[in-house]
Amino acid sequence: MARLILFNKPFNVLSQFTDKGSLASTRETLSDYMDVPHVYPAGRLDRDSEGLLVLTDDGKLQARISDPKHKLTKTYWAQVEGIPDEAALTALQTGVDLKDGRTAPAEVRPIAEPANLWPRTPPIRFRKSVPDSWIELTITEGRNRQVRRMTAAVGHPTLRLIRARVGDWTLGELGTGEWRDIKA
Repeated sequence: MARLILFNKPFNVLSQFTDKGSLASTRETLSDYMDVPHVYPAGRLDRDSEGLLVLTDDGKLQARISDPKHKLTKTYWAQVEGIPDEAALTALQTGVDLKDGRTAPAEVRPIAEPANLWPRTPPIRFRKSVPDSWIELTITEGRNRQVRRMTAAVGHPTLRLIRARVGDWTLGELGTGEWRDIKA
């Protein structure tokens, strides 16, 4: 039976077990949070993003989760600069033109700040003159930094990005840096 782990990846942690950067690198990796042999991330989550990372020891399951052709949904909570109006939300819902082509339509809705949200270290930049707000986006693609590029394209740069769901798996009550085994 395949092993499946849900991990709440903290901000500034690489989505890999080793840092292939410089020998003097002090960047945190998955190995700073778990010592589980033979499991690998199914997909990526940028170093400056937080939230749900799925790990498994099953290569076929890993491919099914991470390969965009399977259209597995991924839901993100994005704290954005400003308050998106209907035009911005509609643009995200219908697809946004990026340098690497138009995105597939996304499910998007404004949300309140997620409950039980852990503090981020370091905190996001705060500006008195520019409000911020939260939106929830569900996408089926997985382009590099896609959500950040989408929100920037509609005039609302992402300040904080948390992946809350991958397919049927959710972050649930996992605190930042916590993980748990689940049934595959």
